[in-house]
Amino acid sequence: MPDSGGSRAQKEHIPTTGAGAVPGIAPITSTPAARRTGLLVTLVLGGLTALPPLSMDMYLPALPEVTDVLHAPASTVQLTLTACLAGMALGQLVVGPMSDRWGRRRPLLLGMIVYVIATAICAFAPTAELLIGFRLLQGLAGAAGIVISRAVVRDLYDGVEMAKFFSTLMLISGVAPVIAPVIGGQVLRFTDWRGIFVVLTGVGIVLTLVVWKWLHETLPPEERHTGGVGEALRTMRGLLADRVFTGYMIAGSLAFAALFAYVSASPFVVQEIYGASPQTFSLLFGINSIGLITVGQINGKVLVGRVSLDKALGFGLGVISLAALALLLMTSGVFGDVGLVPVAAGLFVLMSAMGLAMPNTNAQALMRTKHAAGSASALLGTSSFLIGAIASPLVGIAGERTAVPMAVVQVVCALGAVVCFLALCRPWQQARTVGGL
Repeated sequence: MPDSGGSRAQKEHIPTTGAGAVPGIAPITSTPAARRTGLLVTLVLGGLTALPPLSMDMYLPALPEVTDVLHAPASTVQLTLTACLAGMALGQLVVGPMSDRWGRRRPLLLGMIVYVIATAICAFAPTAELLIGFRLLQGLAGAAGIVISRAVVRDLYDGVEMAKFFSTLMLISGVAPVIAPVIGGQVLRFTDWRGIFVVLTGVGIVLTLVVWKWLHETLPPEERHTGGVGEALRTMRGLLADRVFTGYMIAGSLAFAALFAYVSASPFVVQEIYGASPQTFSLLFGINSIGLITVGQINGKVLVGRVSLDKALGFGLGVISLAALALLLMTSGVFGDVGLVPVAAGLFVLMSAMGLAMPNTNAQALMRTKHAAGSASALLGTSSFLIGAIASPLVGIAGERTAVPMAVVQVVCALGAVVCFLALCRPWQQARTVGGL
């Protein structure tokens, strides 16, 4: 593993301005042009990371209308969400190795073009079955933005600089799930559910053009893999055989599953069990998202470079575990009828601590995978989506009138993340090896 970190341009003394500059690598100097270039790359990667949650959550307010217009049962229409989520999970396994073989730019552009076509067809889908099929294709293609944006960060940055960049991406991608349902609701004021897919098609076209013009190739030809499917599978098997990488991957995925449990259960917990209005629920959801984003920025701007990534990660997982245990005690009636405010406070602490767990697990895992960043990013993303998808339905296993299943899932996931972090990553050993990074 690297020691103190820094961008790849800094490490290898790659020129980033003037003659011999390598496109796509943010300059190191502090000139206005350098700052503009770095900001542009950040915004492009942030847009690619935000596109999948926009695709999922903008559509949520339209579900009842889709059910009526397409004359389909609610359970069938729910499959349009499941199909998109499954596509995002599985698509990363395909696109990640492709980007290691052919570079980042070509698979990303191909994925964006397919995304635009699939989204446009969704807007005109005459049946629920066709909508499900093209939502699956939309998810498969949209996965390119998730997996390749992480791989590009790995190409450009290392060590603490990579962790800082992931925290910045969290600021952008963390806002997307909050504003997406609001945008979807506003779109429905002027058009029907098909208009949401028209808007997403337009967003996809703009992002495709931006990627084509401004996001240059970041993986040099000499660092690409030349093998086919067999080599890709061997690469992934080798990554999974790396105990430390697998530890970070599973720990991050379990933390993400605890977040998924919150997202899935919170509408019922806050509104049905504790009697809050939809407006109160939206306010609490927004406050929790702000907490996550704020802590993520504290991680990137204050902690990274001053505190080892493993210490920040361990503290975050510990706080998540304590918050989950507190929620379990409150929802199970150990303290009596506590009401909404203490439960909302526990959810806020749990969500905010995700700002320490999520960027640092990604950074620590990818620091071990310089020559297979695409495949590693694919495994990280697929693992998170799949474990989150498994945890999500478990929160309703006892019905909509109890919050205990949500808390149980969060406790199990949080403690599982801590166990994986300690047993597989063994941060005390790495501290002796790399000086505490």
